[in-house]
Amino acid sequence: MTSMVSGATSQGMLNTDDSFDFAQIEDMDPSLTNGYRLLYDREVPVEIRSVRVLGEKTNSGVLESIKVKMLVLGSDDAPQSIRIELSSEADLFFVFVHVIDEDVYAGVQNQQKLMVDFLDYPNVLIRMLNACIREPHVHLAIFTMVGAGHEGTLEFIQNMEYKFVELMSCAFDRASEEVVQHQITYRYNAVKSRLALMQAQLLELNNLVKTKNPSLLLQLQQHHKPAGNAATVASSFSRR
Repeated sequence: MTSMVSGATSQGMLNTDDSFDFAQIEDMDPSLTNGYRLLYDREVPVEIRSVRVLGEKTNSGVLESIKVKMLVLGSDDAPQSIRIELSSEADLFFVFVHVIDEDVYAGVQNQQKLMVDFLDYPNVLIRMLNACIREPHVHLAIFTMVGAGHEGTLEFIQNMEYKFVELMSCAFDRASEEVVQHQITYRYNAVKSRLALMQAQLLELNNLVKTKNPSLLLQLQQHHKPAGNAATVASSFSRR
């Protein structure tokens, strides 16, 4: 654990020269380990519910914007494993993981009577996630945590006006403390690096305007405080 966290920390102190860009920040993502590559990364409206025991029904929940990342191990034509990560900006310790390979999927496919092969599983999930973003009143994503919150289930529901139909569900486990620490370290260093990069770009722009059009720079300084503006812009960008 120490090596990965300390490594992420050292990578967080990045130079903001011309050779560095935002893609390099994303390359620090600890999710991109063990050969996994990113397929999907979007914020999705998800209703978060909690029950005491598995099978208990509840209609009360809280709608949150959950970051959903889907990663694949292997090629698109022959995926070996699919991993989905759920995280929240509102709660840094909310990190759940769904990992499935072809053998495990065979059991899920039989249990849920799914007509989708493992090869098409990622694309079907992506379509469902995008539908939840595009039509949140028709396509619903509900994540139910069980008991102490060590596990949960993500259900995709379609509102058919006269009834709700469950299309598919995915079982999740809460990420280990080590994984959560790696994720928090990465997010901290990513925000810090983005801030430094945005401040460097703002300074470069400031110097350029000062050289080309000093009067324009004076007008800008009268309306904005450069330091505060840099922090605001970088903070705003980090939330995208």
